Amino acid sequence: MAGVERPVSPHAGIYSWEITNTLSILHRLTGVALTAGLLVLVCWLGALASGPEAYARVHEFYAAPWFKVPFGIWALCFFFHLANGVRHLCWDLGLGFGHAQIRASGWAVVLAAVVAAGAYTVLVIL
Repeated sequence: MAGVERPVSPHAGIYSWEITNTLSILHRLTGVALTAGLLVLVCWLGALASGPEAYARVHEFYAAPWFKVPFGIWALCFFFHLANGVRHLCWDLGLGFGHAQIRASGWAVVLAAVVAAGAYTVLVIL
């Protein structure tokens, strides 16, 4: 049996790297990052419900200049996850399955996320 040629299962060496698998990985990673952001939101809400002293401590921590970086990253994650989710909803409706459409919608997701996160960061965070 050692000399028998068997088909090779698909693995990373067979597939070419494309925007679809990159966006799939990023969608999962942004979901994890948004979960971390949710924990920050829950902490803030808990402090809000605990009284003015607890809220003041958490607000002071969240208002620190260095903490604007995580807020900007969470904004980018949110807008990417949202845009990619809309893309998947379109696919669920049977829209946009052509190779050119898939690539175009992928780049549109990236562009929309960067523009929306940039606008949000400039208008709200800074």
